[in-house]
Amino acid sequence: MNINIKMPKLKFRKIKMDTVENLENVDIDYEKMQKEKLKQKRTEPYERTHYKTIKECFKEAIEKYADRPCILEKMDHKEPYKTFTYEKFGNDVISLGTAMVKLLNLKDEKTIIIGETQYDWYISYMATLCGAGIAVPTDRELPLNELENVVKRSRAKAIIYSPKKEEDIKKIKEAVPEVEYFIEMKSDKPLEGKDVGINYLIENGRKIVESGDNSFMEMEIDPEEFKVLLFTSGTTSNSKGVMLCNRNLAENINAVKAYVKLYPTDRFFSVLPLHHTYESTIGFLLPIAHGCSIAVCEGLRYIVPNLQEAKPTTVLTVPLLVESIYKKINETIKKSHKEKLVNSMIHVTNGLKTLGIDLKKKVFKEIYDNLGGNIRIIVSAAAPIDKKVGNWLEDIGIVFLQGYGLTETAPIAALTPEYKPMVGSAGKPIVQAEIKVDNPNENGEGEIMIKSPTLMLGYYEDEKATKEAIEPDGFFHSGDIGYMDEEGFIYITGRSKNVIVTQNGKNIYPEEIEMMLDKIPEIKEVMVYGKSPEGEESKRKDEKELIITARVILDKEKIQELHGDISDKDVYDIIWNQIKAVNKKLTSYKAVKSLEIKEGEFEKTSTMKIKRYKELQKDKK
Repeated sequence: MNINIKMPKLKFRKIKMDTVENLENVDIDYEKMQKEKLKQKRTEPYERTHYKTIKECFKEAIEKYADRPCILEKMDHKEPYKTFTYEKFGNDVISLGTAMVKLLNLKDEKTIIIGETQYDWYISYMATLCGAGIAVPTDRELPLNELENVVKRSRAKAIIYSPKKEEDIKKIKEAVPEVEYFIEMKSDKPLEGKDVGINYLIENGRKIVESGDNSFMEMEIDPEEFKVLLFTSGTTSNSKGVMLCNRNLAENINAVKAYVKLYPTDRFFSVLPLHHTYESTIGFLLPIAHGCSIAVCEGLRYIVPNLQEAKPTTVLTVPLLVESIYKKINETIKKSHKEKLVNSMIHVTNGLKTLGIDLKKKVFKEIYDNLGGNIRIIVSAAAPIDKKVGNWLEDIGIVFLQGYGLTETAPIAALTPEYKPMVGSAGKPIVQAEIKVDNPNENGEGEIMIKSPTLMLGYYEDEKATKEAIEPDGFFHSGDIGYMDEEGFIYITGRSKNVIVTQNGKNIYPEEIEMMLDKIPEIKEVMVYGKSPEGEESKRKDEKELIITARVILDKEKIQELHGDISDKDVYDIIWNQIKAVNKKLTSYKAVKSLEIKEGEFEKTSTMKIKRYKELQKDKK
């Protein structure tokens, strides 16, 4: 599930901090103050839900929240958001599901869903989960050969696709004749041969329902039934297909409920691709279960205007996006010469908050307004994040949560409780899960092992890989390295497959060094790896010691701002001197010995992680 991502330039309004002058007029809500103090003292999870299937959540939501907004989508950049209510969403899901089962006979078949985030993607996924087949969410950025491979390996009988994928779909029709139906999103096309528009199916499904046939909603869903197929780590013949069931997805909803309070008034902001479980489960199924609304971001370059228009309360994202927002807002504060005032007000409001008086949203109103005005929760997952970023968000009053999991855990295995923030940690195990550290070293670090009801059924058509990944006692080998503190909070220090092993048997996790180098202002992005003197990224026992190497992409804008027009050699020397300063904070065997400056961008996954293996493969070539 890979895409190339380039962060856009974010533009925020000037920060004047005018609100500070009006603080003497603030009324204190003493009842709210007492609730805030009680929340700060909380140590136990909230009462959680006990959903067994997504269909349960869906039925409850469309009945309970019928008139409330569900999905907000931009049909045209120049037009305001269009709102689809829960009633509309529910009727369309039922109608589409009915048509897929009754007209296309897809009940037990696999259906690929591919395209950019949009209303039709949401209803397609929900319809399959509620009984219209097995969903195969697929990365819209896949090259044609990999898409063809997914279609063949999954043996999909239908593809629901965005109009933007039309050219690829034409070629798939020729290459994979076994596919019986090609369903185009945003289309009224009548059923002709294999082609049909999704609106045509919805309309005809509606007629079937109105005739008195309610069989789709009466269909019982087995919580253990295979319902979602996701291919991990690309879609080559070697990639694994993760099989999920309704129980996996429903237990994610139950788990989050125990740690975080959500309300029907909450609005999620969808910026990550929906084919990824992080977004499709926590960014879609979770808010639906709580009657929240979801505003779709048009794309990375529209993040700021979309935030300001949609006014979300909750943003699910990855470190790269959070850090970009943090850097840009703080640059705006610095240009306004307000950094001292902001810092002093952080200290004042932190002190007041310990008394139960929370003035942060009023004091930092301009920062909030830049993000739409209503932000209360930001969740970061998929990779480690600089601790100072999370602390800063908490300091201005935004609840900063971190989650941990994998596609195999659908995806949540651990999450920060909102009542016990622990910035820097990946969270505590969800209430239904057991997590342990296998074979810890002298620092308590070892492989993270997970036993959870969110854990997959297994790998698709690969019993051997399933047995290797899941022990007989039910614990799953995550492949992540980390440790747990005395309170049970998890800290991820690296991926076992990324580990660099020295000749003396010492393990170096590049992510740890990367987080330190990321703080160098002249560096935009960095990848640390072990390079042999011969130029190979891996080594055998008879080879010489690997050279710990930092491959960096420059932040040219920042270099220009800090140093003006300087030579490439000067840039190299400036960065190298700062790397040497970082080395002093590292044990000697972890020290970076070589610097490489890369032009262009790193290739990234859908969760914005650098594709290390691709970078290193390029070196071989």
